[in-house]
Amino acid sequence: MEPKYVLILDYCCGALNIIELTDEEINESFSYDDFESFLMTIEEKYGFRLSDCNWMTTESLSIYRYKNGKEVANV
Repeated sequence: MEPKYVLILDYCCGALNIIELTDEEINESFSYDDFESFLMTIEEKYGFRLSDCNWMTTESLSIYRYKNGKEVANV
Protein backbone atom coordinates (compact mmCIF):
# COMPACT_ATOMS: atom_id res chain seq x y z
CA MET A 1 0.00 0.00 0.00
CA GLU A 2 1.34 3.41 -0.96
CA PRO A 3 0.90 5.95 1.87
CA LYS A 4 -0.99 8.68 -0.05
CA TYR A 5 -2.73 10.17 3.00
CA VAL A 6 -1.57 10.59 6.58
CA LEU A 7 -4.22 11.05 9.25
CA ILE A 8 -2.89 12.59 12.43
CA LEU A 9 -5.01 12.50 15.57
CA ASP A 10 -3.66 15.24 17.81
CA TYR A 11 -4.94 14.37 21.27
CA CYS A 12 -3.28 17.43 22.79
CA CYS A 13 -5.69 19.87 21.11
CA GLY A 14 -8.40 17.49 19.84
CA ALA A 15 -7.67 17.93 16.14
CA LEU A 16 -7.67 15.61 13.15
CA ASN A 17 -5.11 16.60 10.53
CA ILE A 18 -5.45 15.02 7.11
CA ILE A 19 -2.35 15.37 4.96
CA GLU A 20 -2.33 14.44 1.28
CA LEU A 21 1.32 13.70 0.60
CA THR A 22 2.92 15.07 -2.54
CA ASP A 23 4.56 12.66 -4.97
CA GLU A 24 7.92 13.98 -3.77
CA GLU A 25 7.04 13.27 -0.12
CA ILE A 26 5.85 9.77 -0.96
CA ASN A 27 9.10 9.00 -2.77
CA GLU A 28 11.15 10.50 0.07
CA SER A 29 9.30 8.37 2.64
CA PHE A 30 10.65 5.18 1.04
CA SER A 31 14.20 6.23 1.87
CA TYR A 32 13.56 5.90 5.62
CA ASP A 33 13.74 2.68 7.63
CA ASP A 34 10.28 3.33 9.05
CA PHE A 35 7.50 5.75 8.19
CA GLU A 36 7.53 7.43 11.59
CA SER A 37 11.10 8.60 10.96
CA PHE A 38 9.86 10.24 7.78
CA LEU A 39 6.97 11.88 9.64
CA MET A 40 9.44 13.53 11.99
CA THR A 41 10.89 15.39 9.00
CA ILE A 42 7.53 16.97 8.07
CA GLU A 43 6.27 17.89 11.56
CA GLU A 44 7.12 21.57 11.22
CA LYS A 45 5.79 21.86 7.66
CA TYR A 46 2.35 20.54 8.65
CA GLY A 47 2.24 21.83 12.23
CA PHE A 48 2.04 18.70 14.36
CA ARG A 49 4.22 17.01 16.98
CA LEU A 50 4.40 13.24 16.89
CA SER A 51 4.88 13.18 20.65
CA ASP A 52 1.26 14.46 20.96
CA CYS A 53 -0.28 12.35 18.20
CA ASN A 54 -1.36 9.01 16.88
CA TRP A 55 -1.22 8.49 13.14
CA MET A 56 -2.16 6.17 10.31
CA THR A 57 -1.68 6.07 6.57
CA THR A 58 -4.07 5.08 3.83
CA GLU A 59 -4.05 4.84 0.06
CA SER A 60 -7.55 6.30 -0.32
CA LEU A 61 -9.60 8.59 1.86
CA SER A 62 -13.24 8.38 2.92
CA ILE A 63 -14.68 10.69 5.54
CA TYR A 64 -17.85 9.96 7.50
CA ARG A 65 -19.36 12.06 10.27
CA TYR A 66 -21.99 10.89 12.74
CA LYS A 67 -24.29 12.65 15.17
CA ASN A 68 -26.81 10.90 17.41
CA GLY A 69 -26.07 7.59 15.70
CA LYS A 70 -26.78 8.87 12.19
CA GLU A 71 -24.49 9.91 9.42
CA VAL A 72 -24.50 13.65 8.70
CA ALA A 73 -23.35 15.50 5.58
CA ASN A 74 -19.79 14.92 4.48
CA VAL A 75 -17.29 17.68 5.13
